[in-house]
Amino acid sequence: MTAPIPRDIPDLPAISGIPAPVTSVVPATAVVEPARRRPTAAYRALVALAAATAVTIELVLGSPLRAISHFSVQSTVLVALVFAASSRRAWWARRPVPALVTGGTVLYAVITALVYHLVLMKDPTVFSMTMTPTGAPVTPTGWHVLTNHAFHTAIPLAVVADWLLLTRPSSPRLSHAAAWLLYPMTYLAFTLGRAALLTPDWPAPYLYPFMDVDRHGYKSTLGNALLLGLAFYALALLLIAVDHLRPDPVRPRRGRPDRPDRRPENRISSPASSGLK
Repeated sequence: MTAPIPRDIPDLPAISGIPAPVTSVVPATAVVEPARRRPTAAYRALVALAAATAVTIELVLGSPLRAISHFSVQSTVLVALVFAASSRRAWWARRPVPALVTGGTVLYAVITALVYHLVLMKDPTVFSMTMTPTGAPVTPTGWHVLTNHAFHTAIPLAVVADWLLLTRPSSPRLSHAAAWLLYPMTYLAFTLGRAALLTPDWPAPYLYPFMDVDRHGYKSTLGNALLLGLAFYALALLLIAVDHLRPDPVRPRRGRPDRPDRRPENRISSPASSGLK
């Protein structure tokens, strides 16, 4: 006769020499439905709108070609595009913007603010986004005051606030720091090539005083660019380190099992040290 099948099959005994299976934890995004973050989406939409408005005003009031050649204007255009996409994704509970794009946007916004306040503001007589027909810097007035403040202060602060308070840590890799420097290096080549191609009667071919070859020569200009590049790389590494260490503003880190804010998880196998289950 056939023996009856037991209702409960006992655990298999542990096999000597084979380690116990390692617990596998499924990310919370795989078992928890993503939630819409409408306040975050609204904030990012406002930042994108402010950035687009500042760029539009600068293009309309001045020379569009000269305005778009400034690093601060280009970085603000990037902020408008990235924040518009990020706002849409937060509203519809989609995947966030990749860490490579988010971190680069934050880095370029911070570079814009730091270079302006630490380098260019030391001598306002040699730099201004507003110039006379002969190329002499002019103190911003009217709408240019608003756009100047937006490009170099308000929008960078809004970007950093979003990164620290509304963006989940994305754990960027160290290789991202080198990738982020490709744009500043390309901008350097663009600036020097632009000045070389302009006719001699073009007013102020160099947009930034520390990149003025006519005043400093190529040796000093490239030396300044090297120092800035090293500073930008160090800043990129700092942003990566902060992103790895800062707390998650959306979901708190996993703590004690009895904490109500513990992140949900799904254990595939039992953490017991016995045999297979």
